[in-house]
Amino acid sequence: MSVLAAIAVLALLIVVHELGHFLAARWQGIHVNRFSIGFGPILLKYQGAETEYAVRAFPLGGFVGFPDDDPESTIPEDDPDLLRNRPVLDRAIVISAGVIANLIFAYLVLAVQIGSTGVPVGFDPEPGVEIPQVISVESPAGRAGIQAGDVILSIDGQSLDAGEDAIWTLKETIEDNANQSLSLIVQRGDRQLSLTVVPETGQDGNGRIGVQLAPNGDPVYRQADGIGEVLTLSAERFQSIFVTTLQGFYRLISNFGETAGQLAGPVGIVAQGADAAQRDAVNLLVFAAVVSINLAIINILPLPALDGGQLAFLLVEGLRGKPVPVHIQDGVMQSGLLFLLGLGIFLIVRDTTQLEWVQQLTR
Repeated sequence: MSVLAAIAVLALLIVVHELGHFLAARWQGIHVNRFSIGFGPILLKYQGAETEYAVRAFPLGGFVGFPDDDPESTIPEDDPDLLRNRPVLDRAIVISAGVIANLIFAYLVLAVQIGSTGVPVGFDPEPGVEIPQVISVESPAGRAGIQAGDVILSIDGQSLDAGEDAIWTLKETIEDNANQSLSLIVQRGDRQLSLTVVPETGQDGNGRIGVQLAPNGDPVYRQADGIGEVLTLSAERFQSIFVTTLQGFYRLISNFGETAGQLAGPVGIVAQGADAAQRDAVNLLVFAAVVSINLAIINILPLPALDGGQLAFLLVEGLRGKPVPVHIQDGVMQSGLLFLLGLGIFLIVRDTTQLEWVQQLTR
């Protein structure tokens, strides 16, 4: 069920993104002839007055279709309500609306999460150190079998107490034992596992295993003091996630050789979402907000076949006073689409082979 919940979240985020494009076009009176969730064969279809609404077989995707690109369309080519015949600003609004919709949705999800769970005011610590995230499956932690959500109870025979002191003990032990085997007792759900990790040497000469660390325990909440506090705290959390995501993309681009292993495809994202859903609904809401912000930032990058690539063409058109030749746009977009499809297939294969149950089958 947790996997289905994660897939449902991703499908919902795609609906939100495409709905942004669709509503921005219809709001301006621009013709839209298709609104599809998913790719591949049509499972369900409804023909409206102008637009065909469809659900397709593969839910991790979607598109809004315009009659500009439909050779069977009966709308005259000089119709002022065709997307390509609208001013640059009108088209820019339509193209950027998907990104804006994802950002607004992320903020609303955070508001729902804070409004329903309350405001964190403290922490009820328990023994051990939680691992919120494993940076990469190729990191020492990933190779050792450590997973997000694990709780490290002891390291090298030393039990870890509760609170911040446990984090410092774990951190110092790892830093002092670069390239040395360390035995771990890990709590994963209702199971205790014995794992061995070998910290690698970082740039500072200290050992590292490639994980985030957090105190183990349950947060304590209080009820929010009205809608104003909910909206304010949601904005602060949204800003924090947004800035952190931008910093992550900057590190990924500036140190691609070292950080490429952190890229996740659809399978990896679903696995992370399933883990969040398995823990509780609050984590699933935060997962939805984080992925929605990531989806917005990725789409606004000036890369071919993404919204940012189309906005880049519009910027060039606005500066030179006429559109970029169609054959150039098509060539760039097709090349970009092939690259993204190839990258997606690679990430799907890589992430699938790294799933725990797949690895067990191949041992």
